[in-house]
Amino acid sequence: MSDQQETRSLLQETAKVKIRLSELRSAAALPDADPGPLLEAALVELELAVAALGSTGEDRATAEARSEAAESERRMLRTVFQDAPVPLFLLERDGTVRRVNRQAGALLGSSAGYLTGKPFPVFCDMATRAAVGSHIAGVFHSGQRRRTRVRFLSKHGPVFADVTLARIWVSGEPEPLVVAATAPSTREPATQEPAPEVPATDDAVATVVHRMDVLATATGMLLEDDSLTESVAVRRSARLIAAELADWVIIDLEQNGALRRQVVMGPDDERRTQVARMLENVHPGSGSLPALVYDSGQSVLQAHIEDLRTLGTTEGDLPVCGLIEASSLICVPLDDGERTLGTLTLTVSGEQGPFDLMDLGLLERLARNLALVIRTGRRYRRRMEVTERLRAGLLPRELPAIPGTEVSARYVVATRDGGFGGDFYDVFPTAVGWGVALGDVCGKGEDATAVNAGARHGIRILGRWNAKPDEVLSMVNETLLDQERFVTAVMACVEPRDEGLAVMIGSAGHPPAVLIRRDGLIRTLSGGGIPLGLFADDFEVGVESLDLEPGDTLFLYSDGVVESSDAQRDRFGHERLVEILAAHAAGPIADMPLAVEHALIDFCGGELRDDVSMLALRVTADAGGRSAVSGSAV
Repeated sequence: MSDQQETRSLLQETAKVKIRLSELRSAAALPDADPGPLLEAALVELELAVAALGSTGEDRATAEARSEAAESERRMLRTVFQDAPVPLFLLERDGTVRRVNRQAGALLGSSAGYLTGKPFPVFCDMATRAAVGSHIAGVFHSGQRRRTRVRFLSKHGPVFADVTLARIWVSGEPEPLVVAATAPSTREPATQEPAPEVPATDDAVATVVHRMDVLATATGMLLEDDSLTESVAVRRSARLIAAELADWVIIDLEQNGALRRQVVMGPDDERRTQVARMLENVHPGSGSLPALVYDSGQSVLQAHIEDLRTLGTTEGDLPVCGLIEASSLICVPLDDGERTLGTLTLTVSGEQGPFDLMDLGLLERLARNLALVIRTGRRYRRRMEVTERLRAGLLPRELPAIPGTEVSARYVVATRDGGFGGDFYDVFPTAVGWGVALGDVCGKGEDATAVNAGARHGIRILGRWNAKPDEVLSMVNETLLDQERFVTAVMACVEPRDEGLAVMIGSAGHPPAVLIRRDGLIRTLSGGGIPLGLFADDFEVGVESLDLEPGDTLFLYSDGVVESSDAQRDRFGHERLVEILAAHAAGPIADMPLAVEHALIDFCGGELRDDVSMLALRVTADAGGRSAVSGSAV
């Protein structure tokens, strides 16, 4: 037969194949079509085409004739393969997809270019993946056809299918290939009534709207978190993402130069809860995907997971992806714009279909928002640590024991702390006895802290050598004149007597101290004076002297006590303070400032707008005995 006659014969045969394939396609469209015979028929047509290729490939005389005939042969094979009424996959001996037809791409919801080059078993769920790989190897070596039932992980959700595997020899190939012909399974488990079909455009719009809702919900949740607690933000985000976008969510954060697992969130059942607890102790290794994403700062999307060890292994060498039945994953860096703080990993098992680029874009935005919250929280925490250290420097670590007295102090930070600064109190020895001081700086922040520290330490240092409070406060005033803030302060110099104490009190614009006698009589001292740091020439100190007998109490406080207001802007006031002090005149000394604190919190409804400091000094019955002290800051 000449080459021209051979070509005409192939063209005629191709036309006949098209007719038969069209008939098969019509048969497949029937409601009660049996997929088994259709699979066999499709494979027969493919084998006939391959056989034709083999027979016409012999004894070609010239390259030109062979080229013309080969083109006709390729058209026949292409026609059989592409127009088959069932999805067809052409596989190499290791299961790698060499080529797919249009129906196969439609079955999995992916393009032929994406499917080509990937292992065929990765498109199956975990329960059937290993068996499919074994069947492919068996068909390749034995040549015997095999049929198995699989659950494909399509982009549109899981698809049950019967797969028939057959070995074919193709001219020019050194080894045979395996063809996988698939059809919807006739043995799919009975489920609930199928949902009505939704147009593709409506489905796409619903998907986009859902992603936008998730992003808006997550962003609002993070912004509304007043606590700025990193662990709370991380767990809330993981819980939301697991509920809306994934089966499993894993968050790893950098600690001391290495990734450490923070949260593993999965389906809410007993077995998977145990798995989650176990995986919380499986930190990412150097070769795991989270470690690679963290080091590179680049996101990774694996629509179909090929290596089940990509997320590492457990202590028992079990692959994490296999343990959580992950078939598709996304891993994105938690990048705050300055540095990578960790990684966010999501996996699904195939019920929702594999992840796509839209999922990747959404997760990158969620990860960026979470990273910004983590960064803000860490900066806030560091600032609060600095604040506490600075605030601690304004207060004595412990109150010294003054012979013949009991001393108790309280420092309460404003509920809405506007920055460090606040009040101070101090007890220190003087040349003739002891000094007691309490003050309040105007304003908050670093500048206020510097002024506050200068006032406290100035009173303490000068008071050690000078037992006259008016002179001490005058010298401190001179040191604060170049500052832009002022301080109100009260200083009491205490000198022991045979019975009781002699006290000289100096006030620099501070609220007047209160004297509570042992018999319940209460007297408010004169106070007065000018705040420190305002004037040089017109500065004056209000001075008052008094004797304290056993059982008498001297109470010093900052203006945050009497100036506190409730929701109706009513002030706590001096009268309420006096009533509380009178009620606790005979009780333990520590109960007096504590009772004032509780009354303030209740009066303000828990919203204390200014720092409060209080100090109570009581003369004991045995003036020569040991003293008792207590103090705290909250």
